[in-house]
Amino acid sequence: MTDALPYSLLDGAIVATHEVRISPFDRGFLFGDGVYEVVPSYNGKPFRLEAHFERLRSGLDALQIADPYPRARWLELVHELIAANGGGDMGIYLEVTRGTGRGRDFLPEADMKPTVFGFCWRLKEPQPASLQQGIAAATLEDIRWSRCDIKSISLLGPVLLRMQAAQQDADEAILLRGDVLAEGGSSAVFVVKQDRIVTPPPGRERLPSITRLVVGDVLDALGLPLDVREVHRDELLAADEIWIASSTREALPVTRLDGKVVGTGQPGPLWRRVFEEFQALKKREAG
Repeated sequence: MTDALPYSLLDGAIVATHEVRISPFDRGFLFGDGVYEVVPSYNGKPFRLEAHFERLRSGLDALQIADPYPRARWLELVHELIAANGGGDMGIYLEVTRGTGRGRDFLPEADMKPTVFGFCWRLKEPQPASLQQGIAAATLEDIRWSRCDIKSISLLGPVLLRMQAAQQDADEAILLRGDVLAEGGSSAVFVVKQDRIVTPPPGRERLPSITRLVVGDVLDALGLPLDVREVHRDELLAADEIWIASSTREALPVTRLDGKVVGTGQPGPLWRRVFEEFQALKKREAG
């Protein structure tokens, strides 16, 4: 992620980013009491925005926070934010917290007004080395909480896991709960063996990934079946190809896992087909 662009969203208004002020008594600051979304935008057009709004609403419902805006107003605000920052390709961060209280109490005050914050940054093309050589990942035990289906702003677990992965010279953590694959530290994971593509199913232990669904659409377009089921450690370690997928990294090949090569040690042929069709799908939907 790079620097925030000059204009941000705060409680229904577009304001200069350097003028954004949020109370330290906001429950997002004190408790991590809120949810967020990251939406890619290509050519000034948000990508799969409706799916992101649905996941945001689901997270708000789970936290019993009232959605601060009707869908039409959300659409207006996102497009205003994109336009204020000049359009083009960007990442959009949207956060909703329970709001600001009079002090600090685990039990929320009644009728709190949610805080809404958003900002943008310029998306960069994937590094050529990542596409030509793949990236490294490390398998780590999943230390996060039991409601990973909520895109919570409480991200200390993923922060610690990403730091641990970086200490092992890895670009991503691939998380295991016992013998079962959970997901990436901030990504969905796909495993390929003998041309069969597998990804774990939705559940409380993993986020309902929008990009996982996009990759599913890409595979449909290519006529490649996707097997959605639990994946075990031995399957992961014996994979011919491993991919990670997220909103701003799209789909990247993992060619080194725990210091050992995956498959041939180069991005695999199925990933290359997926990557090319992913780019074509983006262009179609961005007009």
